[in-house]
Amino acid sequence: MTRLWFATALWKRILLGLVLGVVAGLILQDRAADIKWMGDAFIRLIRMLVVPLVFITIVAGVAAMAEPRRLGAIGIKTIGLYFGLMLIASALGLLIGTILQPGIGVDLSGAVPVVSGTPPGSFGDTLMAIIPLNPVAAMASGDVLAVIFFALLLGIGILVVGEPAQPMRRLFDSGAAVMLQITYFIMELAPFGVFALIAWVTGTSGASAFLSVFKLALCVVIGCAVQTLLIHGGLIRFVGRLPARPFFRDVTDAIVVAFTTSSSSATLPVAMRVAQTNLGVSPTVASTTLPIGVTLSMDGTALYVGLLAMFAAQVFGIHMGPADYLMVILTTTLVAIGTAPVPSASLFILAAVLSVIGISAEQTALIVGFILPFDRPLDMMRTVPNCTSDLAVAVVVARSEGELDVESYLAKPVE
Repeated sequence: MTRLWFATALWKRILLGLVLGVVAGLILQDRAADIKWMGDAFIRLIRMLVVPLVFITIVAGVAAMAEPRRLGAIGIKTIGLYFGLMLIASALGLLIGTILQPGIGVDLSGAVPVVSGTPPGSFGDTLMAIIPLNPVAAMASGDVLAVIFFALLLGIGILVVGEPAQPMRRLFDSGAAVMLQITYFIMELAPFGVFALIAWVTGTSGASAFLSVFKLALCVVIGCAVQTLLIHGGLIRFVGRLPARPFFRDVTDAIVVAFTTSSSSATLPVAMRVAQTNLGVSPTVASTTLPIGVTLSMDGTALYVGLLAMFAAQVFGIHMGPADYLMVILTTTLVAIGTAPVPSASLFILAAVLSVIGISAEQTALIVGFILPFDRPLDMMRTVPNCTSDLAVAVVVARSEGELDVESYLAKPVE
């Protein structure tokens, strides 16, 4: 049995854990919470890797570039693609909400108001927060943007110094290889972690979570499917000039982890491994695009918040004109960039978006109170386009920079 287990492809084992988790959750019901600790332990192991992986791989990737100016080219392409995809996702959420009208007939009388948080600070405050006062403290607190900033500076320093800094460059190259190997070890526990998390979600929420907000859940499913399959698949096909089928075939591990953990940051180590080993993205590009994507690329969040804006407008009978649509799209994209890559973070930026269409803080609290009990299954779905966006952009940028091994991309991974 042990030999058969390890001879089976990891994605198949993870999907088996997902299916068995659904069955266990339906059988155990609320008692499924007793095994949630296994899923929590898996998530903690993954999150344990995030900061050292981001720091080490970015330094190694930047230091490995032949010319410092290539970093600027990769960075501009990456941020431009992420921003464009979020604009599309936000518009898609509004479009689906307009067509299917999930807010019509919704009664909020039983909703318990939940404060949705304060709007984000000014753009200047956001930029200042990226510069760490103490890089070690930033690492200790898990401030990924600050870690990225310091890692970029260190990598550029190694690159510019040249030959005298080669021992340090080799140290980070070795460190990146070690971190990737540790990710392999931890991913062997993924089937068990996925089993426990899905059992808990199914047992404590189950089908009732979707039935209570069926129309909204349907909108989320349709939106995530369109953004993932058509928009990201189209990016691969028409911008990257590559077939999309190998992409979706080879990113299964990352998609399943994103779905079960509802966390973009927890998915990063898996995405790094998938990008390099399955998709043929060079370490240089993977270590630059993917960590940036964890903090800046939030397609699922942009789509969901855009959808909730239309949902709220329909609930409160607010008519939205073309200018309102445009303001919601722009505001949603901007606030989504600063969203924490953790479960249910989307709900706590609503105040900034809904205020632009005249919805008060009290009304926003009602919307959040209505959605929050059912948000976990919806959050699981919208984390998937966050993950596929990161990987699709990594492939396209690598292709444009000549940093993609096309044979590895097209080849079926060894099982």
